[in-house]
Amino acid sequence: MMATLRRYFVAGLIVWIPLVITLWVLKLLVDVMDQSLLLLPASWHTDALFGVHIPGMGIFLTIAILLFTGALAANLLGQKLLALGYALLVRLPVVRSIYLGVKQISDTLFSPEGKAFRRAVLVRYPHQGAWTVALVTGTPEFEVAEVLGSDQISVFVPTTPNITAGFFLIVPRAETIPLEMGVDAALKYIISMGVAEPPHRHPRPERLSGTDPNLRPSSRT
Repeated sequence: MMATLRRYFVAGLIVWIPLVITLWVLKLLVDVMDQSLLLLPASWHTDALFGVHIPGMGIFLTIAILLFTGALAANLLGQKLLALGYALLVRLPVVRSIYLGVKQISDTLFSPEGKAFRRAVLVRYPHQGAWTVALVTGTPEFEVAEVLGSDQISVFVPTTPNITAGFFLIVPRAETIPLEMGVDAALKYIISMGVAEPPHRHPRPERLSGTDPNLRPSSRT
């Protein structure tokens, strides 16, 4: 009897945990975007118009603001205005450090030419006898490259199951193994703790041994 109840309980957890987490993340996103309604006069809020708060209305305002900003940045006048705002921000002592750091990260992540978080690789971590999935973030170019050599790559190793935290590593290119799985599939694989492994699309010519130091990374790395 207890074994049956335990099996039902675990089956219920499997059904509800992904659903509850998904709803929680969606609610968090909606609540964040609803903060854009603070830009509107109080008389325009749903509380004043309909007598009840309607969650999610900030999504439309957020999208409109993003589209307007994008259109503004795409023309000459808008670029001059944004340049003036940028010049003002970088002159403020505390704001300058925060803004430039966040801007550099966002430019790297969302730039069409950017290469960060575009590929997944296997790296040895946390010791030489273990492997983990990592995301390539770039290649050292300046002081780090001068110290370690140019044949290095920067990777981010997400933690499980919270992929928003992790470790930044600089590893020799020759000690990584490129994976065919996309970044989304790699993150799903990490979150599931190896349960949701994506199918292998193209068989490799030989199986790599975890103790063989002679790795053969692809030119894609």
